[in-house]
Formats: sequence, C-alpha cells, structure tokens
Amino acid sequence: MATNRVRACARKITCFHQRFEPCFARREAKAHSLVYLQGLILGEGRKNVERIALRFSTARSGGPPSQNEVVALQEFLTLSPWQARSVQEKIQDVFAQELVPSTATWPLGTVGVVDESAFVKSGPESCGVARQWCGRLGKKENCQVGVFLLGVTPAGTALLDHGLYLPKAWAADQSRRRKTRVPEEVKFQTKPEIATEQIRRTRAAGHVAFDWITADELYGRDGNFLDALEGDGQRYVVEIPVNTSVWTKDPTTQMRSWCGNGRPPKNPRRDSVRSVKAVAESLPPDAWQALQLREGAKGPLAFEFARVRVWAMRHKKPGPPVWLVIRRSLADNPEVKYYVSNADESTPLETLALVTGTRWRVEEFFEDGKGDFGMSDYEARAWTSWHHHMTMVALAHLFMTTTKHELEEEMPELTLPLALELMKATMSRPTLTETDALRLTEYHLHRNHIARKSHRKSWLRKHKRIKLKPLL
Repeated sequence: MATNRVRACARKITCFHQRFEPCFARREAKAHSLVYLQGLILGEGRKNVERIALRFSTARSGGPPSQNEVVALQEFLTLSPWQARSVQEKIQDVFAQELVPSTATWPLGTVGVVDESAFVKSGPESCGVARQWCGRLGKKENCQVGVFLLGVTPAGTALLDHGLYLPKAWAADQSRRRKTRVPEEVKFQTKPEIATEQIRRTRAAGHVAFDWITADELYGRDGNFLDALEGDGQRYVVEIPVNTSVWTKDPTTQMRSWCGNGRPPKNPRRDSVRSVKAVAESLPPDAWQALQLREGAKGPLAFEFARVRVWAMRHKKPGPPVWLVIRRSLADNPEVKYYVSNADESTPLETLALVTGTRWRVEEFFEDGKGDFGMSDYEARAWTSWHHHMTMVALAHLFMTTTKHELEEEMPELTLPLALELMKATMSRPTLTETDALRLTEYHLHRNHIARKSHRKSWLRKHKRIKLKPLL
C-alpha cells in the first residue's frame, strides 16, 4: 500500500505545477518553470541554472540540451516578466487549503515565523552583496541577506514571502541598481521594516491569517516592529536582548502622582526600571515551570519557563503592558532567552512556551532548503533572479511538504529529506548515458576555453604597458 501511495504522489508533480501555471503567463515561462521545479527536486549536487538546464531541459529539435537551453533558463530567472509575488500568493493559497486545516486540534493555530538568512558571495557584483553579519558563519562576511516569512502548522511549513535586504550603500547607488535590475520603487528598508511589510502583505492577500508571530531578538529590539504588530492587532511572542529594560510597575500610575510643587512630573520615576536579566534573577524557585515543547531525536526537548507582567520601554518612553517570558535550558550552566508578548492576561504559559518552540521550524526549512532544494546554489546577480529563484525554492519545498503530509498516514515518522529520497527513487529522471557524459564533458571544456580567453583578453587590456616574458 505504501509503495502505491508513494508512486501516486510522485506522479502529482505535473498536476501540482499546473495549479501555478497561470502565474507564469507565457508559454515559455510555464515550460521553464516546470524544468526548474524538477531540477530543484530531482537534481543531484549543485542545483544551479546550468546543471538544471543540461540535465532536465530538452532542445526544441528534440535532441539533447545545449548552450541555448542554458541561456533560456538564465533568462527565465533574470529577464522573464513573471511576478514572484503572484506565485507567492498562490503558495499562500495552497498552504491555507492543504496545511492550515491541521491546526484545528493544535492550540497555536497558524504561526508566522520571521527570520533572515545569509548567502556567502565571493564578488561585489551580486545585488545587495556587502560585508555584513552572516549567522551561519557567526561573523561578518561578504554575503547577501534575505528576510523570510514562513507559515508553520502541524502538517508542515511553507515559505510565504521573502525579500532581499538592500544595504544603504546599495540603495543609494543608481549605477549598481540599474545593473542589477532593482525596481525604482524599492527603497532602503531595515530588516524589521521588510518583515512588517511581508506580514501585512500576506494578510492583505486574504489567504493566511496568523494567530501568532514570532521572531528573534533582531526584531524584538525594534520598537517600531512591535508597535506595528500591536497596531494591526497581531499577537506575538518575540525574543528580546538580555539587556532590554522594562518597568516592573505601571509607569502611568506613577506619572499621575503629583510633585510637591503642584505640577505633574513629565516622566515616571525610574526606580522600577530593571533589565530583563535582573527580573529573571529575582524570581523565586516556584515561579519556574518545566515544560516539554516536543519530542526530539535525542529525547524530550524541555525547558524551564517563567513569566512576569511588566510594562515595555519603547523609544525611551513607557510602553504597553506585556508579558515577559523567560526560557532557560535544563543544563548545569543554563542558556537563558527572553521574550515579550502582547497576549492577554488569560493566555496560558503553556501556549506562550509552545510559540517560542516553533522557531526551530524555520531553521529546519533553511537546512532543507540549502541542503536539498538548491536554495544557496543560485549564481545570477540581479534583484529579479534572486526573488525568482527563492520563489521556485518555495514551490519545490511546498510540493515536498504536501507530499510528505499525504504519506504521513502510513509513515508517521517520515521526515522531509526521507520523503524527498522516496520521490527521487520513484520519479523518472534523465539518465546519463556514455554519449551524454561525453557531450557534457565537451560542453564544459568548450565553455572553460571561452572563459579563459575572455579573462585573458580582459587582463591584457587592463595591463597594456606590461610586456610579458613567458618562462614556460
């Protein structure tokens, strides 16, 4: 039975793609999108345009693919007029139809997780590339950074929106903007501003409503981001830095007390302002509760949690009442994380704890995306090609997520990478014959020869005054 179910799921890739075909408009773009989707799912090794085109494209003559097919697929990413946002809205629609129903028996509903990810680049030409923080390497590196919004449900995760972060120097450089096809309407935005726009855009599309938003401390330290969520009536549990200050007493009550000269004070007394670390350290032992978030690969994943009602400090002024949620590991030297939430006072601690535990799903997505779906394998430099590639990765990931969900009834412990292996074993892929291998070798030798000639010509043009004397 399981074998038949896997084969049935494997045959659905064309039907799945047909649901998105109207978003690509032109016949050529529709055909190229299917090739690219198949390459991201079934390809081995690096999944760049060239490798996908040479293994999964077919020449118009019906023969093997050549340089023409490589160029055509490159143009599909960079020059083709299809809108990544239209495909993303359709992804949101499919996510709502097929994965959101699984939240019916889940106390959290649908959770939106915001996070950024860096993509290391060696040169200065790729859109938005700069020396900036790379979380994967834990240091500053020459890279591009994207901001991603994921939807999390018990049935699976989907990439709902994404945006390339454009540093200030890039945003102000008209020459580089033109060269990398950055739209005129794109202005400099901080990462929290990009995330705010993504959440609002997803809500406006009308397919997905988030019950919770969660993000790391980059967003938690940004008062405007939290103000925007509260202004939109959006519940959140967002991590904050350890040095964040809060009021432990209602500052508005203190402001109503009158000074001796008969005039009200302009600011509340600050003797009730404390760091979140100090608040956590002052809690008695019975304030903490051990809670299991999920069953991990190495046993229960559990932490101790506590919460305190405090008042936020926003823009150096008193903010609204919020929950301060503290999570610490069960190790001898525990790691402590701090969160704020605008949940109402009746919200159980268990619910807030579970929201903090959804962040691992975005880490899982990046691991799967970069390891199995070629997320970091793109080699194009334009704004359009970055967003087109990420959208196609989102599409490939969504297909495998919905496929895994279908198979879970008979294989409950199935992971997405294992489901992908099943698909690769079941779905037909181009086979590499001896003739094909020779053709590909000749293609790469010719391409390398042309590249060397071009580089040599550029070098000689740059160093005209130097007379070389070959030693070998």
